[in-house]
Amino acid sequence: MGNNEEIREHIRKNYANIAIKGVKGGDCACGSGCCNDNAMDIKGNTINLGYSEEDLLGVPIEANMGLGCGNPIAIAALKEVETVLDLGSGGGFDCFLARRQVGEMGYVIGVDMTPEMIKLSRNNLRKSGYTNMEFRLGEIENLPVADASIDVIISNCVINLSLEKEKVFKEAYRVLKSGGRLSISDVVATAELPHHVKDDLSMMAGCIAGAEYIENIRGMLLSVGFSNVEMIPKDNSREILKSWAPGKNIEEFVASYIIEAKKK
Repeated sequence: MGNNEEIREHIRKNYANIAIKGVKGGDCACGSGCCNDNAMDIKGNTINLGYSEEDLLGVPIEANMGLGCGNPIAIAALKEVETVLDLGSGGGFDCFLARRQVGEMGYVIGVDMTPEMIKLSRNNLRKSGYTNMEFRLGEIENLPVADASIDVIISNCVINLSLEKEKVFKEAYRVLKSGGRLSISDVVATAELPHHVKDDLSMMAGCIAGAEYIENIRGMLLSVGFSNVEMIPKDNSREILKSWAPGKNIEEFVASYIIEAKKK
C-alpha cells in the first residue's frame, strides 16, 4: 500500500477535499467507506447512522456531512458541566450535539488533523456564537490536550484511519480524568481482510482497509489501562456497510461497533 506517511497524506487530502466540497455545497469526495457516494443524501445518511431528526435542528448545516458509522452521542450519556473531546471532529456535528447536552457550563473540544476541516468547523462555531467550544488542529496519536482534563471522549469512525491505534488509546487514557470514559463508534474487522482490500488506498480512506480485528482492539484498550470494555455491533451494521461499497461484500469482513471503556 505504501509507507505510512504516504497513507496519512492520502487520507488527509481525501478529507480536505470533503471539507472543501462541503463548503461549496458539493457531494462527498470519495467512493466508499464512512464517506460514500450516497453522502449527498445527508439527512438520510445521518438518520441511518442512528441520529434523530431533532439532532439536525439548531446545528450549523455545514457541520453535518452525513459521515460516520454510528452515533457516539447516543451512548455517551453526557452530563451537564462535563468536558468532552471529539477525536476526528470533522465539520463539528458531534461537537455541537455534545455541547447541547453538557450545557453552558460544560466544554467541548474537537481535534482534527486536516486544516481544511478545522477551518470549516471554526467557521461553523463562529456562526453559532458559542463560547464553550473550540476546534484544535492535531493528530489523534498526539493529542493537543492536557493530561487528565477530559470527562468523556467521543469519536465517529475515525480511529480505524489511524496507523497507530494503540498510541491513540494511550493518548485517550492520558487526557481522561480518573473515572472518565471512552464512547466511540468505529469500524472493526471481524474476519481477515482480503489483500485487494488491505492494499487499496481508497479503502483505507474509506474506513475499511484500516479496520483492526475486534479482539485486538479489546487487547489494546486493556493494555493501556482501560477497564469495563464493552464492544457491541450496531443492529444495522450490514446495511450501513453494504451502502459503502455495493457488491464488494465488505460486510463479511468488517462491522460497525459501539465501543465503550472507562479509566480507573
